Amino acid sequence: MLWLGLAALVVGVISFGVDWSWQAQLVAFALLSLALIPVWRRFAPKIEHPTESPMLNRRAENYVGRIFTLEKPIADGIGHVRIDDTIWRVTGPDVAAGSRVRIVRVEGPNLFVEPA
Repeated sequence: MLWLGLAALVVGVISFGVDWSWQAQLVAFALLSLALIPVWRRFAPKIEHPTESPMLNRRAENYVGRIFTLEKPIADGIGHVRIDDTIWRVTGPDVAAGSRVRIVRVEGPNLFVEPA
């Protein structure tokens, strides 16, 4: 979104000195937006630093390979497991509540499990 804001700012500044139609402003904004995307992609790796928590926004991926106890049984392929203070929906073969399951993959908010 940074390049879109920058393109809008440049078109706005130019509009103070040049009397041009709204159509010309729209075309200039579109061209500047498209031109600034490759510029941003070139300089972004130099600006953005690696974070200490690379999985912060992908919390569920941290659970792959770990074993947890089912909160509710898996019936018809769907059950629930409590991980810390959150109850996650799990998908896998039917297993009774209290059984141990291993998380094998994550797709969105769904955890796919197999009996451990």
